[in-house]
Amino acid sequence: MAGWLLRRLLPLLALGAAASGTAQGQTDSVGRAVARQLARYEQRGPQEKLFLHLDRPVYLAGELMWFKVYAVDGGQNKPLALSSVAYVEVLNQANQPVLQGKVALANAVGRGSFSLPGALASGHYTVRAYTSWMQNFGPETYFHTSVTVVNTFAASAAAVRKDSAAHDAQFFPEGGHLVKGLRSTVAFKVTDRNGRGMAARGRVLNGRGQEVAAFQTLRLGMGRFSFTPASEQETYTAVLTLATKQVLTRRLPRVQEQGYVLHLEASSPTQLTLTVNATRTQPETVFVLGHARKKVAVANSIQLVNGQAVLVVNKSQLPEGVTHFTLFDAGQKPLCERLYFRPPTSTLALTARADKAHYAPREQVHIEAALAAPTPRLAASLSMAVYRLDSLNATPALAIDRYLGLTSDLKGNVENPDYYFMATGPEAEAATDNLMLTQGWSRFRWEDVLRPAFKPFEHLPEPNGPLIRGRISQAGTNLPQPNIMTYLSSPSRIIQLNNSQSNAQGQVQFEMNDFVGPQEIVVQTDPQQDSTCRITITDPFSAQYASRRLPGFGINTRFETDYAKRHLQNQVQNVYAGKYRNHYRRLPADSLAFYGKPDQTYLLDKYTRFKVLEEVLREYVPGVVVRIRKDGFHFLVADNVNQTLQDRNPMVLLDGVPVFDINKIMAMPPIKIQKLDVITSRYFQGLAVYDGIVSFTTYKGDLEGFQLDPRVLVQRYEGVQQQREFYAPRYDTPQAAQSRLPDLRNLLYWNPDIQLTGAVPRQLDFFTGDQAGRYLVVLQGLATNGLAGSTSFVLEVKPAL
Repeated sequence: MAGWLLRRLLPLLALGAAASGTAQGQTDSVGRAVARQLARYEQRGPQEKLFLHLDRPVYLAGELMWFKVYAVDGGQNKPLALSSVAYVEVLNQANQPVLQGKVALANAVGRGSFSLPGALASGHYTVRAYTSWMQNFGPETYFHTSVTVVNTFAASAAAVRKDSAAHDAQFFPEGGHLVKGLRSTVAFKVTDRNGRGMAARGRVLNGRGQEVAAFQTLRLGMGRFSFTPASEQETYTAVLTLATKQVLTRRLPRVQEQGYVLHLEASSPTQLTLTVNATRTQPETVFVLGHARKKVAVANSIQLVNGQAVLVVNKSQLPEGVTHFTLFDAGQKPLCERLYFRPPTSTLALTARADKAHYAPREQVHIEAALAAPTPRLAASLSMAVYRLDSLNATPALAIDRYLGLTSDLKGNVENPDYYFMATGPEAEAATDNLMLTQGWSRFRWEDVLRPAFKPFEHLPEPNGPLIRGRISQAGTNLPQPNIMTYLSSPSRIIQLNNSQSNAQGQVQFEMNDFVGPQEIVVQTDPQQDSTCRITITDPFSAQYASRRLPGFGINTRFETDYAKRHLQNQVQNVYAGKYRNHYRRLPADSLAFYGKPDQTYLLDKYTRFKVLEEVLREYVPGVVVRIRKDGFHFLVADNVNQTLQDRNPMVLLDGVPVFDINKIMAMPPIKIQKLDVITSRYFQGLAVYDGIVSFTTYKGDLEGFQLDPRVLVQRYEGVQQQREFYAPRYDTPQAAQSRLPDLRNLLYWNPDIQLTGAVPRQLDFFTGDQAGRYLVVLQGLATNGLAGSTSFVLEVKPAL
């Protein structure tokens, strides 16, 4: 496993360009040491990211939520086929999961769905997704987006609640600190109860009530002001007057007596100027490191003279996306941090065109999807949704290019991310900089980067299916039990057995291939090795949660007509099309047992049936010798290679479940057994060695009432999701078009499996329903070269004449 990780997980990190020619000084030994240590930290493994394309932003309780998962390398945004399982959850306001699912990934994409419970309360919910590998880097690295669920059965009982206490204002000193005597820029963000930015004006007062600064919001509730803290003993308070005439009071962060202030500004259209100010006036060398997407772009030492130094950086040096600038002292201590965003100039250009401007009910729609600027052999994986626009679906969903290019590197919800990609001019630059100041975040801690030895990863990737993890402990003491061979199986006619030996912490893990849907797992140890241990299975879902704030929710009485209409549509669809909700793809299953083709196979229906299993084995199965000793029956399997008998009992299986008590299997009525396989040689599986295998299979693969040992752990366990098929009626015959069954679909089309290559377009078609209105077509995806893109347009369905 270690060799595989080294080959798969340790791509070399290339250092970026050197610093600008206008920067003073060269990278000294301290700077080189920091850059090398960051490179070592990044080389431990890839930065995996997930993106979910959800079919729409608003759902009714009882509807289906569809989604596609994209897995990418965070350094280059290229598809990353590292993990084979994505963990997807729907969380309520209290970060409690209301839905959880494991989604199979193949070639860095996956498709899944959730059936929203009919009793799910109205509100805003968080959909988050991550892999086992991503759990090593904290919940802030997970994919997050918010959706709205409306329970129309209870909609009339939930009115909008006014909550003035929910307004908030936060203040963020540039670089991280307010320092006595150093002029500092302070960014701020004012939000309403829904987390949206709101207008406000304010003043900053010192402890004596004197005004030291005044400010007002610019765009989306954000802004900035500058002032010079007079003393570390002084406290500063911001008094804000909101657009609603309400007044908020907030304390600014504490002032430090000594320290540094880092200021960044665009000094020209092509250059950035970083200014460092310090309270110390003695000459001092500090180091500035700028990195983004696992690459070092700026690495410069600069000399502080009279407590000030300036570094000029060419914007062209910086990678597209978010760059982190960090200031270090000579002792490699991080002092300040600042973020800068360079909008991506290259995206995956997509086109999607309908064959008509508007359609009649139950008319076929033809859409041509293509790469707008095709490159030979460039391939892209896309997904498309078509849903009805109404007052409930007014908020656009997050697009993949906006997420990978910006919001995945920031904390919290970014309001209107399209603005930072499309707007230009001084106002847009100021708004973008305010966003960097108020929602900046680092995916690692410098203390972890600079430590001499890195902590080992707790969570391994899952390249070949989900890992089921557990723990072996002493009964009554909970102390770990190391070096215990543990077996996991699931009763079935397809014989699969997994084993794992517990480590020093008592941990075991089993790699499960083709483990789909809910199944019953049986976990046990060999009683001859240990008969008193306790087995527990670990929950694979993350118990860590990001600090995100969901907006408040209330039913708006202005939309009661829309709620009633959606309620009727949902109920009609459930009545007339509900039977199509749970159609699943039949995936090809490997019917070969884990031991491959057996040396001997006996179909017992071909032989005269005996009443006891001992007679069956003695009469028909020469490869298995039955012996009776003081403690009962024993099996010895012939060793055909060495022309002798094995010394110990073979591994005896019933429907894939190990049976260590031969007496119990011998007591089973042979009429319940349909097949017997025998491996007549020593068999190696992982660290386990079996002196042959004797595998009994029942007719249904359900153990046929066989009583397992009471010490065995039997547990219901969820594998990866079965792939639900999207259903939409077709009206391509006169009989279908004249059907009297109502078609009130809100979601006309969902396709997560669109593939485009080069200049070859893809034709997609579906039929409209009975509802007139405007429908939003959303197409988005990712190319093999790492470019992400999205496009959308509106098609209209006219009412029938």
